[in-house]
Parts: sequence; C-alpha cells; structure tokens
Amino acid sequence: MKRKILVLLLAAIMTLSIFSACGAKPEGSGTAQNDAEISFVDDDGNQISLDAPAERIISFYSAHTENLYSLGAGDKLIGGHTTCVYPAEAAEKAIYDYKGDPEYVIAAQPDVVVIRPHIARSTPEYFETLKNAGIIVVSLYPESFDDFPQYIEKLALLTGTQERADELLEKFYEDLNAIHELTSLVDDKQTVFFEATEQNIRTVAEGSMPDRAIEYAGGINLAEGAKPMTEGSSIAEFGEERVLARGDEIDVYVSQRGAMNSGGNLISIGERPGFDTVKAVEDGRVFLINEKLISSPTFRYYKGVNELARYMYPELLDDTSVFDIDEPATRRQFASMVVRTLHIPVYVPSSSKYYREERDTHTYGMFEDVHWQEEDFDYIETAVYTGYLSWRKGEDGLEYFDPDTIVTREELAKTVFIAGDFSSGEAHKAIADLDSCENARIVQTLVDCGVFELTADGCFEPQRELSCREVLSALAFINK
Repeated sequence: MKRKILVLLLAAIMTLSIFSACGAKPEGSGTAQNDAEISFVDDDGNQISLDAPAERIISFYSAHTENLYSLGAGDKLIGGHTTCVYPAEAAEKAIYDYKGDPEYVIAAQPDVVVIRPHIARSTPEYFETLKNAGIIVVSLYPESFDDFPQYIEKLALLTGTQERADELLEKFYEDLNAIHELTSLVDDKQTVFFEATEQNIRTVAEGSMPDRAIEYAGGINLAEGAKPMTEGSSIAEFGEERVLARGDEIDVYVSQRGAMNSGGNLISIGERPGFDTVKAVEDGRVFLINEKLISSPTFRYYKGVNELARYMYPELLDDTSVFDIDEPATRRQFASMVVRTLHIPVYVPSSSKYYREERDTHTYGMFEDVHWQEEDFDYIETAVYTGYLSWRKGEDGLEYFDPDTIVTREELAKTVFIAGDFSSGEAHKAIADLDSCENARIVQTLVDCGVFELTADGCFEPQRELSCREVLSALAFINK
C-alpha cells in the first residue's frame, strides 16, 4: 500500500513538472510564478500580480495607449496623458498629468496605471502616492528592438489579450520581413544618416528601433555601431564634423521630428555651414520622419520602416503596377496611386495639441468610413491632408471620405491639375459638355494639354467612372 501511494505521488510530481515546463515563459520574458492569475516583473523590477485582467487602465505613455488599442483593449482605457492622441479616439479620453495632483488619478479608481521607467524616475513621489493608495503601477518600456515582443506580452497579460497579441506580432514580423526581402534585391544599397537630434547632430544607437529600421529597409547606417550616450538610451553622439567628413557617402539624410527628440527641418539642414556639400543635400534627398513611426515601440513601427525604404528606393516601394488593371478605380485606390506616384511621405500629426486646435479642414483620423487600422488609412489621410483628394462633411456633421466610390473623370482632372504644372495655350479645343463641368477651366486646360481625350462627339463626360489603368495614365502626366 505504501509503495502504491509512493508511486502515485511520484507520478503526480512528474505530471506537474511536465505541465510547468510546457507553461514556462521564454527566458528574459520577466514573468514570475505565484498564486495570482496574472504575474510578471515589470521593467523597474516590481512584481506585478493581478487576480484578473485589468478593466480600468490609465496610460501615461502614448505607445502604451496605442498598443492597447491595437490589442483590442482600448475600451479598458479610462484616460491618458496629453500625448496619447493615437488613434484619434484616444484623444477623447480623460487627461491626467503625472506632474499634477495624484488625487485625480486616485479618484478615478483605475485597476492599473501604466507608465515607463523614465516617467517613474522623473516624478517618483507621484507614483509612490498612487501605490500607497492601493493602485497597481506598472512600468514598461523595451530598451531595444529585440525587447519589443516581451513588452507586448506583458501588456497582453494585463488585459487578457494574449491571443490577439500573438496574431499582431506574427503579422508585424511578416510585414518587416516582406520589406527586407523586397529591398534585398537592390544591388546599389543606399547609405543613410539618421539625425536623431539637431543638438550636436546626434544619431541613433546600435540596436535601437531606428537603427534596426534602417537595416530592415535595406539601407546602410552611416553611424553603424554607434554606442548609446547613456545605458538604455537610443541616442548616440556623432557630430557635425563627422557628418561633413563623410558627406559624400550619404545618399539619404533622414531627420527625426517629434516632442522627445527632434532633428533639423528641411530648410535648416541645407542652410547649415558646409552641409551643401553633403551628397544627400545636393541631390535633394533630405527627408523628415515622425518619431512616432520610427522610435516609438508600437505596431506602427513597420510603417516607419516602409517610409525609410520609400525614401531610399522609391521606384521599388512606390510601384503602381498593381493598379494597371481595367477594374473600376475606387477613391481608396486613387489615394494610394496619388501618394505613390508623387512619392509623398505619409502624414502623421506631430503635435500632442492637435485635437485641441480648431480647424476648418479635415481632422486626422476622424473619417467615419475609414478605420485607422485599414491598410489604406495612411494613403487616404495623406492624400486628403495634401489637398489632392477631397472629403465631405455629412448632414450629421461628421466627416466622410467615401472610400468605395468610383473615381470620375472630373475628380481625376482636379487632382492632376493641382499636383502638376499645367498652363493653357491660346488654342482651345471645343468641349461640347464643358458647361456640365464644375471645374470648366481645369478641364479645358488638361484637354488642351493632351491629358484627357474627348469622345467622338467632342464630350469630356465629367461624371464617367474610370478604371485604375485610366487613372494611372492621367497621373503619369504630373511628372512629365
């Protein structure tokens, strides 16, 4: 009997060991085992334990907010910092300031407050007050590109969205690898200098997200191997002298724009003494990139990589051959064709005050019929922001793009005229239905310039719907 009990006990121990091994987290994930349903160690070394996923969250970092929305946990956010403005719906949440009175946060009764180590160090008393009030404070931040999946894993644990996190991470790396595979076909690799801050012309450290972005985009980092200024920093010293000494190597000059770290702008870089000798400046290949796309640890990072690749290899990344088809052209496709044909950098608001400013134009991210997670979102927002495509305000006062409406000849004519440089000559072709065109002067000019042909009976047919191939054919005149 004793022998039988001993055998059963050993079997139970072995079974538990097997299940423990199967459920073990990868090394470096920061998770820990205890009796709580959710348990891990945050990036400030604090043991985090929750009995169930958080339902009321306050985020003090824009990347946390953005990632929580991506994970499908945006409804769990009850508020955030003033910088938490993406997606647009996040800007409508209550605003909290970690430099203000912590009693406002305590009164909101969050289950969890999510911060990052830099914030914890800047105002330690604020967060001690929250902890003393029984609020769980979680500090997270991936110090390098390789830390990103572990960071997302912890956010997913907090919100019970592990399955969604796995799907997003798989897609994230698929997108990055697709860009890298495409640019790997290029023989003439482009050398990039990435200006992280205008002060002392600093660059990005080895292993940082911008550094890895250059690699994924198929470029060569001029400052390869640059060491961080301080431990955990993504910024590295470089300096004006070294830039000028190697200026003839720089094919593309990229300057970061943002609140945390910001390089020079398109005008100031070219006006610096000696910078007119830098190859990229001479060739007009100086570009700006929003730090939210390239330095912020979010799923939008692959878009930043794609932008870098577009700067380096525009003919490859902005290829429009996929639209060379006879199918009807939707406004969604039209936006993509315009941005690619003109090689326009995608637009992202840079100010955290953007949604508190009054404007008569379209408000970024506020189209009722275009979701921020749609594949064509950036192309649509960019085409509208630059004024090449129109939008409308509905009777309900909301904003609409009508992405699935088919493009008409007159709509295309207006875009081509705005984007190109056309002037009407003295001779005008007779257009039988010119009176039915809302933009008669534009139509007349483009017909005279040979951009559009008339029908056999001399009509322009402003409301005739177009194919993708017809749209591409007209857009080709812009760069002639």
